[in-house]
Amino acid sequence: MKLNLIAESAFGGFVRSAKTFLVLTWLTLSISACAADKQTSAIDAIFAALKSKTAPGAAVLVIKDGHRVFEQGYGITDLSSRRLIDGQTNFRLASLTKQFTAMSIMLLVHDGTLHYEDRLTDIFPDFPAYGNAITIQHLLNHTSGLIDYEDLMPVLGPSTSAGGIPQIQDSEVLQLLKAQKTTKFVPGTKWDYSNSGYVVLGTIVAKVSGKSFGDFLHQRIFAPLKMEHSLAYERGKNEVANRAFGHSHVSGKWALTDQSPTSATLGDGGVYTSLGDMFLWDKALSDHVLLSEADMRPGFTPVKVSGAGPTEPDGSPAAYGFGWFLNPYKGHSRMWHYGETMGFRTTIQRFVDDNLTIVILSNRSDLNPSKLALKVADLYLGKKN
Repeated sequence: MKLNLIAESAFGGFVRSAKTFLVLTWLTLSISACAADKQTSAIDAIFAALKSKTAPGAAVLVIKDGHRVFEQGYGITDLSSRRLIDGQTNFRLASLTKQFTAMSIMLLVHDGTLHYEDRLTDIFPDFPAYGNAITIQHLLNHTSGLIDYEDLMPVLGPSTSAGGIPQIQDSEVLQLLKAQKTTKFVPGTKWDYSNSGYVVLGTIVAKVSGKSFGDFLHQRIFAPLKMEHSLAYERGKNEVANRAFGHSHVSGKWALTDQSPTSATLGDGGVYTSLGDMFLWDKALSDHVLLSEADMRPGFTPVKVSGAGPTEPDGSPAAYGFGWFLNPYKGHSRMWHYGETMGFRTTIQRFVDDNLTIVILSNRSDLNPSKLALKVADLYLGKKN
């Protein structure tokens, strides 16, 4: 009898404990769900002004601890179809392309077919003598001193036009630079953001690999990572599916401003992709899928120069590696970049130690995605001393 009472008491205690556990679990999940809903609403409020079925907008992705915690499209892809922007909409990345160009170079270095110390004249023997002082690392760090190709461009003839807009190609940029006699400063002594340098890096990838820059990106980065909607856009060679077109506000109205004379260059800004593929890219960086942490370390080491150093677009001091800004935000380590081109504004902000990434891709020229992304970051990051 006593044994039965003891057993019944023990069983009753177990049931009560189980019920208590279930209640506590339910409460925890409910509190977490409420917190997540509150966070989602707070993020959505930041982009409320972009909600429209008639105006271009943006796609926003927040990744926390390896999970998509927010993914939302705002506005439309173009004024004709008025298709709503979503996570599969493909945007021109502009200078976010530089991180893919830098990764391409690092892969070639890993292969042993290229070295950071190699000089322009090693790759292109017909390059002028001033190229002997410019290394691959100078190009990656924006310390080459190359003259901006935008300042050298001639008026292009109709044979090079795309959609009625004359456009310069990578090979033409290289020829313009070969026609120069010197650099803006002694390579390695100053930092100066250089689209010329990254166009040249794209041509180096093609020369060393024996593949076109776009094919190399596909074979070595996009395909292995299953980034099936990412590509280096070349008019007449490929097409961008689910494409967002660039827009600007002109005379009080939205106007299509998708292409400019520099929109055909590749290494500095020619990649198109979506939030879905950027999620895969972020995961690959976190998991060191393409290169080991040791192989990536040179790209995440801030460049040091004796003269003027890296700056943000507003002129404030920054840090830069290979295709990434590296200066912290409110005490939190960060790797980030922005992109600006005709009709597009983009950003990626990665807070590696906090397992937080924010991506904003926009097809309108009146936004500051980096500023908006940092507003989102403030919802997650505590201030560090």
